[in-house]
Amino acid sequence: MEFDRDAVTGKCAELAKTGIYIGTSSWKYEGWLGQMYHPEAYDYRGKFARTRFERTCLSEYGRVFKTVCVDGAYYNFPSTHYLEGLAEQVPYDFKFGFKVTDAITIKKFPRLPRFGERAGKWNEHFLNADLFASAFLRPCEAIRDKVGIVIFEFSRFWASDYQHGKDFIADLDSFLGDLPKGWPYGVEIRNATWLKPEYFDVLRTHNITHVFNSWEAMPSVREQFVLEGSVTTHQRVAARFLLKPGTKYEGAVKAFSPYDKTKEIYQDGRDIASWILQQCLEEKRGAYIYVNNRFEGNAPNTIDAILRPFRLPIPPAESLRCPGL
Repeated sequence: MEFDRDAVTGKCAELAKTGIYIGTSSWKYEGWLGQMYHPEAYDYRGKFARTRFERTCLSEYGRVFKTVCVDGAYYNFPSTHYLEGLAEQVPYDFKFGFKVTDAITIKKFPRLPRFGERAGKWNEHFLNADLFASAFLRPCEAIRDKVGIVIFEFSRFWASDYQHGKDFIADLDSFLGDLPKGWPYGVEIRNATWLKPEYFDVLRTHNITHVFNSWEAMPSVREQFVLEGSVTTHQRVAARFLLKPGTKYEGAVKAFSPYDKTKEIYQDGRDIASWILQQCLEEKRGAYIYVNNRFEGNAPNTIDAILRPFRLPIPPAESLRCPGL
């Protein structure tokens, strides 16, 4: 299936008018040249200008999609200059999803080279609401009208981090209660057994969106969606289609790079994404849906497939109904 740029552009624009946004996780992929991006725009004296591409391709991305998840914010606190630079490249009706910097969401730093001397040590700033407000939210004030959702992504915790899920939920409850009000927050967790009513209740109490996520050791988004109380806010639904459940991240990178084509169709994932969009349209509820290249090999193609059943403004419900939901 060839990427239908015009159709995707039109549907994304119409969905955005209803408060529903669908886009990709990050955007600087050379594998999208000739598909999402016009190669001639990044040519310098007959050669591909990688620096120009990485600096400016967001403006071309923003002509098709109306949102993107900024994964880069997960690794470093974003500066005002950086955020304003992003906002200058996109149209007025574009919304960003931001992953909160891991200095807030990691309890114990993994033994990875990027953490340097912190590797293997406890994080003194874990769930520090004051640091989050000053180092993350304050820069975001400069582009607040373009902030669609702020996602606290918690990687999988181990028994040495939390012996019981209820202990994390108690800490999360306290943290969420200390956050500045009025921002569109979401929480994404990677401990499947913690998807319990008490977790969803805490999010609902603080009006925080549970972020459904398709990940290696998590139940499918379909299975998460049928859990009682899993839609925790009236304002929006959020979902990130990152990996097919049971797939290892490193294996997907190896199999799918350079992300220039669909390598493995995950039809159930596509179906539930379409179903969520359909439900949000019918219920007049906002949504933020993000698709990663590691999901099927090429995120733009996956989004094209998710959107193809739609005949806006609202298609027949029966055409997208997922069995069991």
